Amino acid sequence: MTLEFILLLLILPFFLITILNVLFWPRIRRTSSDKHDFTNALSVLVPARNEALTIAECVRSVLEQGPVVREVLVYDDGSDDGTADIVKALSESDQRVQLMSGAPLPEGWCGKPHACMRLSEKAQAPWMLFLDADARLKPNGALALLETATKRNLTFLSAWPQFELRDFSERLLMPMLNFFVFTLFPSPGAFISNNPRFGLAHGACILVEHTTYRRVGGHSLVRQELFEDTVLARRWRELGERGLGLDGSEIVRVRMYEGLGTIWRGFQKNFYPGFRSKAVFWIFLFLHFALYLLPFLALPFAVSGPEGGTVLGAALLVLGMRLLLAIRFGDPVWSFLLHPVAESFLLAVGIRSWWRWSHGGVDWKGRTYSSHITRGTIPEGMVRP
Repeated sequence: MTLEFILLLLILPFFLITILNVLFWPRIRRTSSDKHDFTNALSVLVPARNEALTIAECVRSVLEQGPVVREVLVYDDGSDDGTADIVKALSESDQRVQLMSGAPLPEGWCGKPHACMRLSEKAQAPWMLFLDADARLKPNGALALLETATKRNLTFLSAWPQFELRDFSERLLMPMLNFFVFTLFPSPGAFISNNPRFGLAHGACILVEHTTYRRVGGHSLVRQELFEDTVLARRWRELGERGLGLDGSEIVRVRMYEGLGTIWRGFQKNFYPGFRSKAVFWIFLFLHFALYLLPFLALPFAVSGPEGGTVLGAALLVLGMRLLLAIRFGDPVWSFLLHPVAESFLLAVGIRSWWRWSHGGVDWKGRTYSSHITRGTIPEGMVRP
């Protein structure tokens, strides 16, 4: 058995996982059910640090959800760009909007988990929706979340958003996030088992039942995590609670990162901390290089040889995975043709993330997160405002 054929066989399981996700991962959709009255059922909680360019559109999209929203609480986490003034103006036109002034970041906490925890302490509704400031709820999105959580008997529900892609770099590179996740995560397993390994979340949109959140400890469970969303989903399951991450592209959209520079810094911040050990991180990078980039590098040299067909088959499987995911998530279809470029970027940002975390830490929104990182968490005292 040749090395090329082994490579092809190794790609096949990930190709099958991709097909399963594309065909069977449920979407969150608005139903016609009238069994429940969700009036004033929802507190929408928005952590905001220097979000002047996005906060108004976010809050307006929430207010347009109608009577299901009891309140919109925005936590101004030390912004210096006018975020607070914008929220104050919105609160004057709708009393449901309230501004919370940020407190100094306590020792041992990352910024976003602390902001979310503070918001939860003031929330009044039976359900809480943590929404990023760059996220936009689509019409009836809040009601769809509540209906889905109730129907599936969930106390935790995260909506994987539609990525809003504007410039060329976003259209080329952001689809790699879906490729990163949905070639590895077998979504049907989350319905078969409540094992924590099947916990999945996107931090832009997380709905929780209020009483359960307080009982299990809420964001204090992930106080030291930069990669707090999926870690929270897994901790939720560890504690015996029902939680799911579902396709929310029909109810929420988000422009995660704007332009090449922000994509580079944003993924650099999250990449290395997302792995629970250094060994797993390097195994992941090796597999991505060997399975998803090497076939394209080898193809010009192998195409005329006896193993050319096998190498070509491996490359076509990878392109097929990219194409299927692009169709499922509404990403630009042409982006799959430039997969080797995007894959090279992913590997480069992964290595850079490891280097920064190992040599001084990373800066994000005016805070420095220290290099002393162990098993994906930041020890107490390692966050500097």
